[in-house]
Amino acid sequence: MAFFMKSLNVISRCQSAFRSRKCGGELSSLNHSLILAICREPGRSQDELAKDICIDKSGVARAVAALESKGFVERKADPENKRKTLVFPTEKMTAALPEVRSVTAEWSRSVTEGISEEEFAVFQSVLFRIEKNARKIIDEKEENAGK
Repeated sequence: MAFFMKSLNVISRCQSAFRSRKCGGELSSLNHSLILAICREPGRSQDELAKDICIDKSGVARAVAALESKGFVERKADPENKRKTLVFPTEKMTAALPEVRSVTAEWSRSVTEGISEEEFAVFQSVLFRIEKNARKIIDEKEENAGK
């Protein structure tokens, strides 16, 4: 199984380098993940974003603050729970979204080149199950930490 984890890590680092090269210096690879998550569902809390992209809450808070300072997002207090900070895309983020999606699609096409639809369907099914198990482990650890 060690080869599997090493391969996933290498693929992730390669994707980060690819995204950075394609989109320039203003947006990091983490920013790409946040842009996609924020634009998919505007107005989510930073905690929900952290859970969605599996980054610790402080990391998301720093990344969102950096995006805010660059004019990509706007943060607002949740009117129903003032302790929650909701994140909304700005026009600048909405304008960057097509490029981020394009780079993501190009990466996906490139790394799956030569893999049949059937092979990819099986791989995707297995990978989704592994992701589900990984998220379950993290969720259980967070629940037990709160007790």
